Amino acid sequence: MAHLRTLLAGTAATRLAWAALSRRPPGGRARWQRTNHRGEPLTLLEGPALAAGACGALVAAPGLDVRTRAAGVVAVAGSAAFGVLDDLAERGSRKGLRGHLGALARGEVTTGGVKVAGLAVTGAVAAGLVLGPKARLRDLLPAAALVAGCANLANLLDLRPGRALKVALLPAPAVLSGVPAGAFVAAVAGPAAALLPPDLAGESMLGDGGANAAGALLGLALVAGARPRVRAAALAGVVGLTLASEKVSFTKVIEATPVLREFDLLGRRPR
Repeated sequence: MAHLRTLLAGTAATRLAWAALSRRPPGGRARWQRTNHRGEPLTLLEGPALAAGACGALVAAPGLDVRTRAAGVVAVAGSAAFGVLDDLAERGSRKGLRGHLGALARGEVTTGGVKVAGLAVTGAVAAGLVLGPKARLRDLLPAAALVAGCANLANLLDLRPGRALKVALLPAPAVLSGVPAGAFVAAVAGPAAALLPPDLAGESMLGDGGANAAGALLGLALVAGARPRVRAAALAGVVGLTLASEKVSFTKVIEATPVLREFDLLGRRPR
């Protein structure tokens, strides 16, 4: 029940943040406005609202020790900050992980490259807090990569209304468990549930800031709740999907797979 209270706190905090940000968008409304795949206007304020709600849920979460609570806040705030930087100040024409890393190798600094580096640092700090000061390097490095990799993977899914938030809600049954990882899942599930209606309607989207924050916290839940072998298997899956995304369109795969297509369309406004 403790994690259920965390979920409800995250839902309430997100709604408050969403209302406040919608009334007075930082830097003006136009700064956050983009065009969706239908050619209609939407806002990226959903991302900061999710991050604020998740941080509020973690602060309010009962039963967490200081280090675990801090790990969650670091994962959310750090990933969101670097994602929003890329959302609002995108510089450089390179796209995708390979494009940004290639640009960095040639000495070209893109906001996407800064985000990749920032996610790596955020993942290392958050994973280190969860694993503790006695963690071995062979455990810390893959754990850090898992947090950063999940943050990036969630962003790759944020291409159609509701898609990334639906995936973020899939681990929600873990909220009923008593393990600390359940608090991290709850801190994502509450904000995701609150923001799903405007996202499905095509009025808003997570953007890099929100998707990175949600993915990082779910990756941290794996670090906190899974054994090293399970984390290694999860990391292999995340890396495989990330590499596949450089060659294959997730949207085309989803549209060609009946079960995935129906799940993807569930609740979305018809064409």
